[in-house]
Amino acid sequence: MHYIDTHSHFYREYYPDDFSDAIKRAMDCNVSQIILPCVTVANVSEIFEATDLFPENLFPLIGLHPTEVKQNYIQELTTLEPFLKDSRVVGIGECGIDLYWDKGTLEEQKIAFTRQLEWAKEYHLPLSLHVRDAYAETIDILKKYVKEGITGILHCFSGGIEEAKWAINHGFLLGIGGIITFKNNKLQSIIKEIGLQYLTLETDAPFLAPVPHRGTTNESSYIPLIADKIAEIFETSSEEVMNITTQNAWNIFTKLPH
Repeated sequence: MHYIDTHSHFYREYYPDDFSDAIKRAMDCNVSQIILPCVTVANVSEIFEATDLFPENLFPLIGLHPTEVKQNYIQELTTLEPFLKDSRVVGIGECGIDLYWDKGTLEEQKIAFTRQLEWAKEYHLPLSLHVRDAYAETIDILKKYVKEGITGILHCFSGGIEEAKWAINHGFLLGIGGIITFKNNKLQSIIKEIGLQYLTLETDAPFLAPVPHRGTTNESSYIPLIADKIAEIFETSSEEVMNITTQNAWNIFTKLPH
């Protein structure tokens, strides 16, 4: 068994000087599968370049990040959709609703999100969801689609216990990253109540590095640090965390080899 990083922006844009070395560091830490979210059309070439270089380890998503829903978002979505036919693509994302940065684009974000949910239904692919300060709005849209079997991961989960319960009761898992290692965060008590069987591991690299690397560039080789903290919370072994979260990730991203 090995670790899976279910959300890592692990391509050259963020690692221009040591991309291959960073990947190898992850492999050395038994992080053997890494899922690469797409933010905008501009990322696609780098994501597929990374996938071509490490086809057994890196797996792409295709999607439009809610903060990238700009004036040309319809064109962005139209350009992105054909890439979903590529056999390497394992899911859709990251997509969702973000009202932390800009509440003025809510209606456009809803349209973009709904279109990507339709993709998930049409192409039978899971979602990597980005939700920030918008759980009520996101859940309201998801209600229709969960009835149709849409599943996925709430990436970098930041909601409360009620949002967590809704997610796991409707076929979604919670993506847990470096924030779990920060002091005095509510996430620790939430996952303790929810249970290890509903969690996956992620870094969101290069952002949100775990302790003791907080404030530096994050990378997928830090996944074991996140697993160690979760093991501490659940009073179990890091190996058990690896085994359960990896199987959880395979259950969602069914196109991943295992």
